[in-house]
Amino acid sequence: DTAAWADRAEALAARGMRVLALAEAPHPGGDLDPESLPGLTLLGVVGLIDPPRDEARQAVAECQQAGIVVKMITGDHAGTAAAIARQVGLKQTGRVLTGADIDAMDDAALADAVQAVDVFARTSPEHKLRLVTALQAKGAVVAMTGDGVNDAPALKRADAGIAMARRGSAAAREAADLVLTDDNFASIAEAVRQGRTVYQNLTKVIGWTLPTNAGESLVIVAAVLFALTMPITPLQILWVNFVTATTLGVALAFEPPEPQVMQRPPRRRDAPILSRFLLWRVAFVSVLFAAGIFVPFQLAIAAGAPADRAQTLVVNTLVAMEVFYLFATRFRLGTPLTLRGMMGTPPVLLAVAAVTVLQLAFTYLPAMNALFGTAPLSPGELALCTGIGAALLLVLEVDRRAAALWRRQRAAARS
Repeated sequence: DTAAWADRAEALAARGMRVLALAEAPHPGGDLDPESLPGLTLLGVVGLIDPPRDEARQAVAECQQAGIVVKMITGDHAGTAAAIARQVGLKQTGRVLTGADIDAMDDAALADAVQAVDVFARTSPEHKLRLVTALQAKGAVVAMTGDGVNDAPALKRADAGIAMARRGSAAAREAADLVLTDDNFASIAEAVRQGRTVYQNLTKVIGWTLPTNAGESLVIVAAVLFALTMPITPLQILWVNFVTATTLGVALAFEPPEPQVMQRPPRRRDAPILSRFLLWRVAFVSVLFAAGIFVPFQLAIAAGAPADRAQTLVVNTLVAMEVFYLFATRFRLGTPLTLRGMMGTPPVLLAVAAVTVLQLAFTYLPAMNALFGTAPLSPGELALCTGIGAALLLVLEVDRRAAALWRRQRAAARS
């Protein structure tokens, strides 16, 4: 009863099992020649299951939230593939393309179909290679996982070929760009998280460094052009850059992943590091830093303060602004005005503590006063420096929220 046995095989496959048919035939002994066998007698079918790991579904969901489309390419039965796809949470599981379906399509038709289907069954190495090529033809950046010798061509063709270390063949590992040491899909999702974090931290360091230096430069240029007293001496600038770059700037490189880092779509392949937002932030913050340096200095001079005392006020104001700007820079996807944002991480807290100690020595130690031409400040003046830094943080938070509101209104207008 062929139909009945086919139904049983389909029922096992629908439960995510790989189905094997077992049969027997008498043989007199000696060498086994399949052509000399009499008719085989069917004994039954067996379902074998290799269930997905518990963390696989969570990793797939995390990738989908991050704008990564997960597709399954397997040599298994279409029913088995569809069942496993449902178990791990693939979205488009209503349709499964088989190798025969792929053979019937030309490259253009396959390029369209591969975007609408996430599960491909009964595939050969040639099919895997065509699928990778079809995705790339639509502009996708493709990461391909595989473990067998037959996966090597597709691994080589993919933008990121990922081979399995434990079950993978040597040919697959040699053809791949990356080797997954634990054969765990969740590690790929974690690698994406860490990669995005590294990229974000790089932009944070750039976004923190450029405007602080540009603000100092604007003040020097303005003082020279208008023949004004220099608000800060070259030696004092050297001190500020040395102290802050080795503490605050380094602390940004150790920022942990932001909570929303896996809830944003991937950046474009050709996206520049200096985005329009970053360029605007550099220009805007540079002007704020220049104002925060120049205005207190002129007010102190107008009030009759000696030049060394006014310059000390400027240096401490500059460092305070850099500290508060560090907290504004730590979050690209959220707000720093939260308990988590203001508490900081251990590297940030150590960096702020180190800067505070160094600035107190710079301001009050007689040897430092003589070396850098500074003078001690009153507690009220130190409070003024801190207040200017806090005001900078508030201005940047208003700018961030205004930019977020503009983006939402723009997106609503498009929809």
